[in-house]
Amino acid sequence: MGSNTQFFTENLFQKPWGEEYVIFNFKKKIAVTFLKIKSGGKTSLHCHSKKKTGFIILDGNANVQIGIYKKNTFKYKPVSRLVFRPGLFHRIINKSKNDLYALEFENPYLKKDLIRLSDDYGRSKKNYEGKKYSKLIPKNYLKFRMPQNKNINKYKFKNVEIILKYLNNSKELGNSYSKASVAIIDGKISDKKNQTVIESGEIIKYSTLKILSKKFYIKKKLLIMIVKK
Repeated sequence: MGSNTQFFTENLFQKPWGEEYVIFNFKKKIAVTFLKIKSGGKTSLHCHSKKKTGFIILDGNANVQIGIYKKNTFKYKPVSRLVFRPGLFHRIINKSKNDLYALEFENPYLKKDLIRLSDDYGRSKKNYEGKKYSKLIPKNYLKFRMPQNKNINKYKFKNVEIILKYLNNSKELGNSYSKASVAIIDGKISDKKNQTVIESGEIIKYSTLKILSKKFYIKKKLLIMIVKK
């Protein structure tokens, strides 16, 4: 897995609907991918057999098909969040005149874990794009860095702010991010019996994180990504 993750971390991939690249990864077990979907573009209707995936919309309105039926297509605006279990088919569609941007979270980090049911670009029987469709990520493209100790890393994209930080306990949660979405990158919240309540790969409301962290226990400090308008 190491060489594959190294390749996908260093390269940007051209898609018929736009482009994507890994903007952040943690210990090769979770990857955050930056998606740009051009006007009229749509991803394959696809699922993953092993990994759980989630999305936070950054800019634009996304039409997301959940499952194999088109009638189950719903609109999501910034900073909406979605999480898909393994085996659940999904597709993101950009019907607007402007580009659509989103962050995709995958746990575990397995780029080749892909099953396409249908595709408007003739890729239904093809694997994830390889070297032919890749190039090194341009130096001016945004990349997230690991926060050190008590530091907080902040990034701005369009009209949203993205914060990457460690969280040791519920007392460190303020009210300034009340309407934000939060992705758990590492760590977990458990009950007294050490049963997991929430762990890496989940995407929730900031207010939900506050409730859970007060009711249960942060057994290991959390590495979280906050996305707010």
